[in-house]
Amino acid sequence: MTNHVKTYFENTNNLLYSFLVSLPLFLLYELLIMISQPSGDAIVRISVDVWIKTLFTYLGVNAVSFSLLLVAVIGLFIIYKERERLKSLKLSYFPILILEATVYAIVVAFISQSLVSFIVNMAATDPINSLTITQKLALSLGAGLYEELFFRVILVTLFILIFTKFLGKKWAGVTAAVVLSALLFSAVHYVGSMGDAFTMSSFLYRFLFGLILNGIYVWRGFGVAAWTHAIYDIMVIALLS
Repeated sequence: MTNHVKTYFENTNNLLYSFLVSLPLFLLYELLIMISQPSGDAIVRISVDVWIKTLFTYLGVNAVSFSLLLVAVIGLFIIYKERERLKSLKLSYFPILILEATVYAIVVAFISQSLVSFIVNMAATDPINSLTITQKLALSLGAGLYEELFFRVILVTLFILIFTKFLGKKWAGVTAAVVLSALLFSAVHYVGSMGDAFTMSSFLYRFLFGLILNGIYVWRGFGVAAWTHAIYDIMVIALLS
């Protein structure tokens, strides 16, 4: 049993599994946005997604179509790069990856259970409370995908490279990257029309959440971190509905 678990962790901690397991998040998010708001208004989109699609619009291309094309190109690159590993791909690992992420989401909820009352109080004036269930579900999936892509894959990876070179030690670089990215992750929730009113309690709560997600990303990769974030957000929505 121990060998099977070890093999599972070793085999799934790579770009191929991360991309394939996170692909449904992207497709479901875009589908739910189209269903819940066919006009394509950005109001129900995740802030990071809005930033990306606004950039695409400035470049004179259709944001959604270009996003789909970009994902397809990235997917083909990853599949080509991981073509040897593709031969031993195990479909049975994918439900286990989702289950693993669910366990992490429950653990995160358990760790933060002392803050549940704060979450409930915050939700009463949270702008997301006025959205439909479909829109809330879309935001949960989008947060798992886009926020993890930006704050974990881009920022944490970039910060690790910078701080490791600057500090001279890998552990110090990783620690600094994880902390700084978590601070930025928490701060961005107070920006924009859908942003929350700043309170120290909510900032510290999200900072803790960001630290945990950073740890999951460094240990298990983007796919598991993205699903952990999405499932956790869905759990919170279910709790508050």
